[in-house]
Amino acid sequence: MGECVKILESAFAHISQIPDTKLVSSSSFYASKPLAAMHQNDYVNAVALLSTSLSAIKLLDALQSIENRHGRTRSGQYWESRTLDLDILLYNNKQINSKRLIVPHYAIAQRDFVLLPLQEINPELDIVGYGHIKKLVSACPMREIKKLDL
Repeated sequence: MGECVKILESAFAHISQIPDTKLVSSSSFYASKPLAAMHQNDYVNAVALLSTSLSAIKLLDALQSIENRHGRTRSGQYWESRTLDLDILLYNNKQINSKRLIVPHYAIAQRDFVLLPLQEINPELDIVGYGHIKKLVSACPMREIKKLDL
């Protein structure tokens, strides 16, 4: 929705300002079609590597605050259009299964728009419970996804 690239750039700037957190690196931006043949504009996705002393829930709170500042609303509908969606995909090689947060992200292995940027920032990544990133990328169905030249 909206000016996706500018929104993501702004989100990264806000992420770099989260207390006790450092934005270590970020991937290129990738454009992809929405999942499940939804009638929405293309999405723009990226992945960031953070170093933080915050708990996973405190980090989630900070990320949701950034979403809210970018006009994110939650109607309760799953996969609705949104200005910004910040997920915690991984958190230190830990597995978390709480009401608010599941880590690794529950659909990480089926999402090309997540795996490709993850592989870009860490080609040797081994995801707890899923395996090596190269294996996951090769097994994931690739849809129309393209790396943006910015």
